[in-house]
Amino acid sequence: MTTTVSPRTDVRPLDAIRADFPALARREQGQPVAYFDGPGGTQVPRAVAEAMTDYLFHHNANTHWLYPTSAETDALLEQARAVFADFFNATPADVSFGNNMTTIAFHLARGLARGWRAGDEIVVTELDHHANVAPWRAIAQDRGLVVRTVPLNSATFRSDPVSFGQLIGPRTRLVAVGAASNALGTVTDVAAVCASARAAGALSFVDAVHYAPHALVDVAAIGCDFLACSSYKFYGPHAGILYGRAGLVQSLDIPKLAPAPDAAPERLETGTQNHEGIVGAAAAVEYLASLAEGEGTRRQRLVRAYETLDARGQALTARVWDALSRIDGVTLYGPPPGTPRTPTVSFTVRGYSTDDVAKALARRGVYASNGDFYAATVAERLGRGADGFVRAGAACYTSSEEVDRLVDGVREIA
Repeated sequence: MTTTVSPRTDVRPLDAIRADFPALARREQGQPVAYFDGPGGTQVPRAVAEAMTDYLFHHNANTHWLYPTSAETDALLEQARAVFADFFNATPADVSFGNNMTTIAFHLARGLARGWRAGDEIVVTELDHHANVAPWRAIAQDRGLVVRTVPLNSATFRSDPVSFGQLIGPRTRLVAVGAASNALGTVTDVAAVCASARAAGALSFVDAVHYAPHALVDVAAIGCDFLACSSYKFYGPHAGILYGRAGLVQSLDIPKLAPAPDAAPERLETGTQNHEGIVGAAAAVEYLASLAEGEGTRRQRLVRAYETLDARGQALTARVWDALSRIDGVTLYGPPPGTPRTPTVSFTVRGYSTDDVAKALARRGVYASNGDFYAATVAERLGRGADGFVRAGAACYTSSEEVDRLVDGVREIA
């Protein structure tokens, strides 16, 4: 099956996008490298690296002091909050930064649990990356809380929506749910889950790390209390970003140093932050907005860019899914194309470990990750264990020719 994507004249063409990424010039044994490892971290455009270099060379300082480079750092960090406010459809006061989503979740869990009592409940899911499970289990063990788990339906590759209704109750204090599975590509209706939590008087925390690169976040539509993502998944550096309702953040008993800022959102930011990473994260959002040509606010341009990138990604997903499904010995995992999912395809090849497949593909210049991707429960429930899956994800720079090279490589291995 050949799948084509209708061109959009208001979004930059693929060739122009690819020219922005120096990593695409790399070659492996004479072949240009095709990067399908985006679900574990995308490549970075020049504009992001240049923004970080400019900060380090010309503005590098600590914050809140009375000389120009410090004031410039303050201004750049506030600008980054404004950029991510547009990215989340929130306000700058709702945006804070951290090392990564995992660290943010552990820190937030400590603050939230100070207001909970033994016997209170947290709801998590089997579908999630363990960064949205382990922090809540750890704090539950420390404080005598109860963790209830929504099972993964191994036939649909989704969390059972009925289970959320059964497990969320009067003692639920938090529902932690992933917007998209980094292992299977499954997209979950987190707005419905957050509505159930809200109806029960519970808070909601959304892991959007795998979702944010493929669908534009809208916290107002989702109705969540907290949402975290990491910019290295959408063309930025290694930095974590948290949306947290400012009034709620202000009310939390967050562990912090006494002299540190006490007002939201800075009260969530422990110690000196990764300023160059924050600047680069904001530059990644600006880059995504720049892909939509023409006028409009940053948010409007992001909407247009994401619409086209999603259409391209879904077409590539259908192309690779259809081709791999025709190869004897290949097993695909995850919901099929045409259903809510990201352009991330996980598979195995009969008779070969996922290490074998990943190494063989790499020799052909096709870089794909393998393992359980810290979604260990998903791998266990699907009978894959530590060997996990081979995972291929489309990014904004992925071409149809690269997809064909991936499929040809898997066909040769099988």
